[in-house]
Amino acid sequence: MSLPPLPVQPADVPWPTRAWPVGELPGALDRARFDALTAEAFDAPVGRLGKTHALLLVQGGRVVFERYGEGFGPDDTQPSWSKAKSITHALVGLLVGDGRLDIHAPAAVPEWRGGGDPRAAITLDHLLRMSSGLKFVEDYAPGHVSDVIEMLFNAGKGDVAAYAAGQPPIHPPGSFWSYASGTTNIVARLAGAAADGNIAGFMQARLFGPLGMTSPVPKFDAAGTFIGSSYCFCTPRDFARFGLLYLRDGVWEGRRLLPEGWVDYARTPTPQPPGTAEGAYGAHWWLGVGGPGSFSANGYAGQYTILAPDLDLILVRNGDTPLENKDALKAWAGEVVDAFR
Repeated sequence: MSLPPLPVQPADVPWPTRAWPVGELPGALDRARFDALTAEAFDAPVGRLGKTHALLLVQGGRVVFERYGEGFGPDDTQPSWSKAKSITHALVGLLVGDGRLDIHAPAAVPEWRGGGDPRAAITLDHLLRMSSGLKFVEDYAPGHVSDVIEMLFNAGKGDVAAYAAGQPPIHPPGSFWSYASGTTNIVARLAGAAADGNIAGFMQARLFGPLGMTSPVPKFDAAGTFIGSSYCFCTPRDFARFGLLYLRDGVWEGRRLLPEGWVDYARTPTPQPPGTAEGAYGAHWWLGVGGPGSFSANGYAGQYTILAPDLDLILVRNGDTPLENKDALKAWAGEVVDAFR
């Protein structure tokens, strides 16, 4: 399929490594619609959107809108939840660029090395595309059977990757898509091993530092694995810096950080069962929330970093939206992006 082109940084706009350039909302914006949408997020009684803590919009490399909910400001870190999965994707890309990981080779997972183990055929590509075939129940409803809850908060929390890697196969690798946070923690452990056991230093030196991201607080389990499924707290402006790296095709200040084609890999659709309720998926990035050609890092309770290449637009939203309202929030975020069209 043909992917929409990714915009380059305008020549007259400095990169936001030290500070974000500031611009104005475009004159072509549907202002009445936009104002109504932002009022619903910040001014209306808590309704379908829950509570919005931050909304940041970047267009053409400049911050054009920024607003915070009561009690929050630009220096407050916000939870990533599963937006961290897309950060994990970037770490893998850097290691692929170094020649230290091969996404098409069988993943070097110790739990799968036994003779005849069908999981030995699972590649890093299968994992990044959520198509490993492993059993994993991704359910956040109280009282339900949930591997993600067990992994993050109960029996698996000391070694999240071991918990996930110990799950049995229920489909052949590459044959079935199923969103699973455990998958990402297996990937994060592989990245840590490829980074010589110092993934914290690697992410600072190779990702956060070059982008000028000073706020990230990644979390690690007792085994030393980055909990890449769920935990990398950042300010909204730093989430936007990370988004800009992908919107600029992995290039920053004229220097290529991510391998050529890595961003296209992220936004190339993965085959999914017909009628998948969660939406279209690429490789550790979601697709289409901000309209055709958009891709996004999405997290529990309504964390979003949406990239719309056709508009050269980044939307960062952080907040606390009830699980039952997640579809309404997704629709709202899509409407905000669409107001720029």
